[in-house]
Amino acid sequence: MASIHREVLIDNAPENVWAALRDFGEVHKRLAPGFVTDTRVEDDIRIVTFANGAVVRELIVDIDDEARRIAYTVVGGSLEPTHHHASMQVFGDAENRSRFVWITDVTPDSLGEPIAEMVDQGIRVIKRTLDREATPPC
Repeated sequence: MASIHREVLIDNAPENVWAALRDFGEVHKRLAPGFVTDTRVEDDIRIVTFANGAVVRELIVDIDDEARRIAYTVVGGSLEPTHHHASMQVFGDAENRSRFVWITDVTPDSLGEPIAEMVDQGIRVIKRTLDREATPPC
């Protein structure tokens, strides 16, 4: 199993970063615009279209407002992992800064490198977006 663990500091308050992450149906607008080109939600499934053409169906496993954590698993789409589980979590780091943690476990191992490349690209876009655009919930 490949395990991908990435962290990045974001110059924005944790509640603002969480508001963008928590809005799980608006990934293409609030969290990773350009990296994700479309997001649709059907019941507890999020259908995500990436700029590279990949489309995945993600089952939302948990949304924990207190821990500021979302967990999901890929259950279909153009990527076909045997197993995929991921979580994203926001921690307070310093005044008005956040630590964004993204962990993904995937099999087969052959998907480790391509998924890691997508995570690396995604986390760069998330940082750039949230450093300047995240706003508190309405």
